[in-house]
Amino acid sequence: MGGIVVLASGLATQAAEPDGLQLPQGFHASVVADGITGARHLAFRSNGDLFVSLRGEKESGVVAIHFDADHKAAVVKRFGDVGGGTGIRFHRDAIFVAAPTAVYRFELAPDALTPVGEPVKIIVGMPDKGFTARPIAFDDRGHLYVGVGGGSNLCVQGNAAAGEQPQGLSPCPDLAVRAGIWRFDANRPNQQFPSDGTRIATGVRDVGALDWDQNAGLHMVMHNRNGTSRTWPQIVSPTDENAIAEEMHRLGTATDLGWPYTYYDGARGIRLVAPEYGGDGKTQPTNGKYATPEVAFPGHGAPLDLVFYTGRQFPKKYRNGAFVVFHGGNGPDLPDGHNGYDVMFVPFSRTGKAGSPLTFATGFAGEAPADRNVSRAKYRPVGAAVAPDGSLFIADSNRGRIWRISYGEAQN
Repeated sequence: MGGIVVLASGLATQAAEPDGLQLPQGFHASVVADGITGARHLAFRSNGDLFVSLRGEKESGVVAIHFDADHKAAVVKRFGDVGGGTGIRFHRDAIFVAAPTAVYRFELAPDALTPVGEPVKIIVGMPDKGFTARPIAFDDRGHLYVGVGGGSNLCVQGNAAAGEQPQGLSPCPDLAVRAGIWRFDANRPNQQFPSDGTRIATGVRDVGALDWDQNAGLHMVMHNRNGTSRTWPQIVSPTDENAIAEEMHRLGTATDLGWPYTYYDGARGIRLVAPEYGGDGKTQPTNGKYATPEVAFPGHGAPLDLVFYTGRQFPKKYRNGAFVVFHGGNGPDLPDGHNGYDVMFVPFSRTGKAGSPLTFATGFAGEAPADRNVSRAKYRPVGAAVAPDGSLFIADSNRGRIWRISYGEAQN
């Protein structure tokens, strides 16, 4: 699509919404669970039970929640010891949970909240260092996709001496063994990473947002590079830094997102050679070598989840579209805050073409712009999932709160 879009909202300020959330007209939120410490990603079973992956220094395993008729958490159970969990999905009524080094399958009896027996390892041997998010997705042909980011923010030679700027490694060794998206057999145990998989994308710095849709295909949103203006202030200004886009791509058979050699300037709608590889803020790479994002979101919003809307409760314009959860930018406190701390919606046509995104849910951090700093944010959205009834659930990482967002229902 080219440049960073103007993020129109159309949000209605509705005082009755819990926690000061702002939603489009006709939508309402309710708090359905709280205190799920370390909540990361969400997955619904077909019976309406919700499963939450946990990630944190002291958190591991999965939390399973059964809701009552009022959509409030009635039974909460925890199982497993999968550490650093990120990706979590259901496939053929079994639950798959990703840790940094492996993807596990847990078998569940009908309507049970905890699994039967020990988990089966489906993918093993993923790296335990560097970026450790492992989002997963399934298509309708029995394939399991997993994202494995690079080893660090940049791919450079050791530590630069005082006063010197780092030089990029060429070729970058990460590109041989990680920094991509792989496809595996969803049903075969003990597949070795990466040799038993098929690589379908490369040049991926870091990814937590990955999902597949029968119309739109496989999509991801990439975290782009940090700290470029601090290291190369003569090339990249703070304004330029903010335009280094978080990139949304449709993945084909050999999609190259350009990391670490390039980055995408969303304000100008062009891909640029990275400074550590000789870039000057103007030079573009060879035409056609790297993919152009379908959507270029503002920089440093921290996209952590992507979910296509498969329900029918929301108005027609939301059908086939995707929700992107932005955890919110890190770094020093800024008077106007950082990008993110919200949930965006990207409409898709029936043929799978992305449209211009809109702000769907905001206000998580607080009312003031300065609340969108890590030190001040009350809540930080981290994961989302579509419930069987078509409502959208969103999780927070600060206090483990979970909201249910519905359309056209009477408020409780």
